[in-house]
Amino acid sequence: MKTHLWSLIDAHLAEHPDAVAFIEGERAITHAEFDLLCRRTVAWLDAQGIGKGDRVGVWLVNRVEWLALFFALARVGATLVSVNTRYRSEEVSYLIEKSGARLLVLQLGFRKIDFAGILDAMDPASLPALQAIAVVDASPATPARLLGRPVVPFDLHMREPVQGLDESDPTACAILFTTSGTTKGPKLVMHPQRTLVDHAWRCAHAYGMDADGAVMLAMLPFCGVFGLNGVLAAFAGGAPVVLVDTFDGPQAARLLADHRVTHTFGSDEMYRRILDTAPADRPFPAARLFGFGAFTSSFSEYAHEACARGIPLAGLYGSSEVLALFSCQPMTLPVQARIEGGGLPVARGDATVRIRDVQTGALLPAGQSGEIEIGAPSLFLGYDHDQDATAEAVRPDGFFRTGDLGHLRADGTFVYESRMGDAIRLGGFLVNPVEIEAVLKRFDGVADAQVVAVEIDGQTRVVAFLILTDGARLAETDVMAQMRAQVAPFKVPTRVWFVDAYPVTLSSNGVKTQRNKLRDLALARLAEPVAAAGA
Repeated sequence: MKTHLWSLIDAHLAEHPDAVAFIEGERAITHAEFDLLCRRTVAWLDAQGIGKGDRVGVWLVNRVEWLALFFALARVGATLVSVNTRYRSEEVSYLIEKSGARLLVLQLGFRKIDFAGILDAMDPASLPALQAIAVVDASPATPARLLGRPVVPFDLHMREPVQGLDESDPTACAILFTTSGTTKGPKLVMHPQRTLVDHAWRCAHAYGMDADGAVMLAMLPFCGVFGLNGVLAAFAGGAPVVLVDTFDGPQAARLLADHRVTHTFGSDEMYRRILDTAPADRPFPAARLFGFGAFTSSFSEYAHEACARGIPLAGLYGSSEVLALFSCQPMTLPVQARIEGGGLPVARGDATVRIRDVQTGALLPAGQSGEIEIGAPSLFLGYDHDQDATAEAVRPDGFFRTGDLGHLRADGTFVYESRMGDAIRLGGFLVNPVEIEAVLKRFDGVADAQVVAVEIDGQTRVVAFLILTDGARLAETDVMAQMRAQVAPFKVPTRVWFVDAYPVTLSSNGVKTQRNKLRDLALARLAEPVAAAGA
C-alpha cells in the first residue's frame, strides 16, 4: 500500500475524478478540483522558497485550503505546524518559536477572532526563524507587514499547477500536533505521512466510510488529530466530507439531516448541543456511526437517552501519539459497554493493547485496571526536539505508555477509565474518580458531579463539586450521608460544594473539564465554613 498523502488523491482520480470530495457551504469540490487546488498550492509554496525540511505554521479554521496546504507541504518535504485557532499570543508565539516555523499562514478576520491583534501582542524578536506571514483571503486593506515580517498573499489563482509525481519521503515528519506537557508549553508530536495514510485506509474500511452512500460531517478542527484523522479517513474511503469552519450545535444538526450524514466524530459536549436542538425521534435516520470521545464525566445518562432515540453512538479512544480513532467500541455491544471509551483497535491484529500494574510493573489480565500501553502502526515518531520525553513515553520494546488508566475485556476490546493523573490512591487502593462521580450523579437533584483529590491533614482525601438541577436544593450533610450508605468510607467526599459550572478548556479535540482548577478551588475553599445548602 502506498503511504504518501498524495496516493489518497491518485486513488480517486483514477476511479471517479468527478465525484464530490468536499462540501463547503454551497460549494461542492470534486476530487479533480482538489487535486488541482493542491498542485497550485505546491506551486505557491515553491514561490515562497518552502521546501524539504522547512516548517510552516497553519493558523486557519476548517476550510479546504487547510487540507490543500497539508497535502502540498508533505509533497515538497516540509512539515505543517498545526496552530489551534483558539490559541492566543503566548501560545502561538511559543509554538512558532519552538517549531522553528519559517512561514505562518493565517486569515486576518474570522468572526470574533482578532488574528492581527493577537500578532500585535507577540514579541517579533522571539521568533528568529519566522521570515514571512501569508494571508488567505487577502485584500487591498491587508497590511504590508505583520510582526515586522513581510505579508504575502495566498494567491493560488496566480499559480500554474505543478505536474509530475510525488517523490517525497513518506517516513519524514509531515505534521506537528500539540499535546499537553509538564512545562509551560505543550510538546510537539511528530507524525509522518506513512502513519497518517495507513491509519486513514484502516479507519475507512473498519468504520464503513468506504461503503456506498457514506457521508461524513467534519465537526472537529483539523489542527487536532481528532479532526484531521476523521477527514482523512473519509477522504480515503471516498465519502464526501461536509466541512464546517467552526462547530455550532444547531448548524451541525441541520447539516446532519440535510446531507444525510452517516458518520461523524466529536466530543460528548458537541453531541449534547446537537441533540438538544434535534427533533425528538430518530432525528438522523441516515446515521451509521457517531463516534465520541468522553471529555466530561456526565455524558453516560445522556448517551443512553441518545441511543434510545436511534443515535448510533460509540465510544472512541485515541491520542496525538497513537492518532485519533485508534479504536472504537463495536456497535454489537450492549449500550452501556458501547458508550465507554476504548474499543477494538482499528489495526486489529497489527495493534496490541496491554495493561500494566502501576505499582508492580506486571502485565495484567482482563478485568484488572492499570496503565494502558499500545504497540501499533500508528505510533508517532517522537516528540520534536525532546528525546528525554520520548524515551520516557516509549518503552524499550516500542510500546507507548499512554498515561491512561484502563482495563481489558475478555472479548478482546479494552476500556479507557481516566487519565493516570486523575486516578486517586485512597485507603491503599487506586480509585477512578468516575466511580465516585457516578454514584453522586444518581442522587435526586444532582445534574453533574466532579471529584478531585486534595491533601487534608497529611492524607489524601476526595472532595466533590456538584451542579444541581434547576430548582433543586441539597445540603452537604445529606449528600455525605447518602454516600456513606453506598460506598466504602475512603470514597466518601470530605467536603461537598455546589457550583453553577465547571472550569473547562477548549482544546483542539473538544471541551475538557479542568480538574487542576477544581483542585485549586477546593484548596481555596477548605478554610471557609461549611455551606448549609446548595443553590
